[in-house]
Amino acid sequence: MKIKTELNPKISESNKGVYSVYFWYKNKRFRYANASILGQAIYPNHLRYDQRSKEADLLCSAFELAIRKGWRPKITSKEEPKIKCIGQVALSVYEKKRKLQYSYSYIKDLSRVLNLWNKYLKKKGLFNSEASSLSTDHLIEFIEVQATSPRVRIYLKKNLSALLKVEMESLGVNLGFNRVSAPKPAEKLHKPINNVPQVLSEIADFNDRLYICTLLVYGLLLRPHREIRCLKRGDFNNDFTQISLDGNRLKSKRNRVLPVPKFIIEELRIRYSELSQEQNLFSGSEMPFNRDYFKGLWSKYKRTSVLLREDQTLYSFRHTGAIQVYRKTRSLQKLQQVMGHSDLKVSLVYLRGLDIQHIEINELPDL
Repeated sequence: MKIKTELNPKISESNKGVYSVYFWYKNKRFRYANASILGQAIYPNHLRYDQRSKEADLLCSAFELAIRKGWRPKITSKEEPKIKCIGQVALSVYEKKRKLQYSYSYIKDLSRVLNLWNKYLKKKGLFNSEASSLSTDHLIEFIEVQATSPRVRIYLKKNLSALLKVEMESLGVNLGFNRVSAPKPAEKLHKPINNVPQVLSEIADFNDRLYICTLLVYGLLLRPHREIRCLKRGDFNNDFTQISLDGNRLKSKRNRVLPVPKFIIEELRIRYSELSQEQNLFSGSEMPFNRDYFKGLWSKYKRTSVLLREDQTLYSFRHTGAIQVYRKTRSLQKLQQVMGHSDLKVSLVYLRGLDIQHIEINELPDL
């Protein structure tokens, strides 16, 4: 194989007007947008656009001169360090998952279980032991100590399995997670909101942003803390009759295109018609509010509400909307589509936890 050692700096410009210098060395491509690595203050992209081209020429000349004088870029190995001890297994998996596009709540759950697991390993003197020293009995003991309920037991087993199972098997250690019992907890029935107009009116009087959020949760069945909080004007068409979201912004990772109900359209037109395409609906800037913004608003509203029941949450609007869709369509496929579930099985599980009648009276036996 021919190794590229051109060391011939060239200028490139991106479609956003960002200049850089690139060249090949030992079959690797290097690119620099400034000359700080050479100890020189040449920053073409810090200037106005009409001044960048000349500064980019100067940047290219600086690298040409440095290369002629013997300067070479450092080549670092990207090989991942070999896992030698038990303590590195879960940590390495966690770091890999953290860099991928998993949800904030999932990574947060993994982080909690990882911290508990590391404390257990250190207490047992296993943290620096070889991976083969770990057994199923250690998993059972860890879960027995930490679990305070069947639900917590399932939570620990699921997340610990995500951190250990595949990586340990690649090291030749089968931990036998199927031997770790996790009894199924009793199903919790989500309580729908039966007086939606009245509750929405109460929320509108409390806070306008929370009001729009709950409208979108109920009418479009979007998830509030990520999908709705990050909505931009450009996610809607010109007259707000349709919303289109890329899969990388949704939990299901699938693109979603939905019609917007009439009772939402007018509310959006009144408030957001003047926003630019990149402006966030709620913050008015290109950056959304923090992850807990609606969580905090909801907690404050719930303390003042006279209509909400104790077991009703912001997600109860999504559950209520799901019930309406299923009752109107009697179609699991349409429910799956509007809920944004990646698998029909998820929709079936979801329905089991809703206060919804699955059978009509005339479908039951009679005499």
